[in-house]
Amino acid sequence: MNPTALIAEDEPLLAQALQAELAHAWPALRQLEPAGDGDEAVERALAQRPDIVFLDIRMPGRSGLEAAAAIVEDWPADDAPLPLLVFVTAYDQYALQAFDAQAVDYLIKPLQRERLAASVQRLRARLAQRAPSGPAPQTIEQLRALLASVAPAPAPERLEVIQAGAGHTVHIVPIDDVVYFEAADKYVRVVTPQREHLVRMSLRELLPRLDPAKFWQVHRGTVVQARMVTSATRDESGKTHLTLRGPPERLTASRLYAHLFKPM
Repeated sequence: MNPTALIAEDEPLLAQALQAELAHAWPALRQLEPAGDGDEAVERALAQRPDIVFLDIRMPGRSGLEAAAAIVEDWPADDAPLPLLVFVTAYDQYALQAFDAQAVDYLIKPLQRERLAASVQRLRARLAQRAPSGPAPQTIEQLRALLASVAPAPAPERLEVIQAGAGHTVHIVPIDDVVYFEAADKYVRVVTPQREHLVRMSLRELLPRLDPAKFWQVHRGTVVQARMVTSATRDESGKTHLTLRGPPERLTASRLYAHLFKPM
């Protein structure tokens, strides 16, 4: 069967230009209907299982990198291998150095036909070598390193307490009492051994203010305090299930973050 590709680009004219250039450079490639933002890209990729996903770095909602992480985290571990990822970006030397360091393919706007042709050759070679099923460790390692290399610098001031409002009361929660944080729409759930709170902020805003030595991101929507994890059990799909001190529920660490729980 001919390989399939999904383009995620919020500018329709740019999406059409990439479609046309791909049709010229790779006539046998079957192109799916483009996605208009990062959230749609994730939804469509998981539903349609393309062989290749072209992701614009800057899109409404999730960025291209965040969409890539979500696709890798939620990709079913049954039969289809992970898609090959190609990032599309305006010229940004820092980002390009990060892509080069991780051998991640990328295209620069405006598209150059010669560069696209070279990318197509690499993609065709990688598809020919790709295993027919199961996880793709190299893709996961590349994306993990890429996310770390382009992450924003931590804020200088760490949070010591969480101020969680409930009606007319503000609960002061020491940061060391938190078992885990979980994204919940426009809020973050703050879970302690005794109870949970909601704070009106995003996990993206919260993360730079947490000490990364103590609080580990284990999924794109979950951050756990490391000392609150009593055990980690990995299943056949590559996901790692965490047992916690206090709350009876278990958390799941995705394949992107399972390396945090390797034995010493």
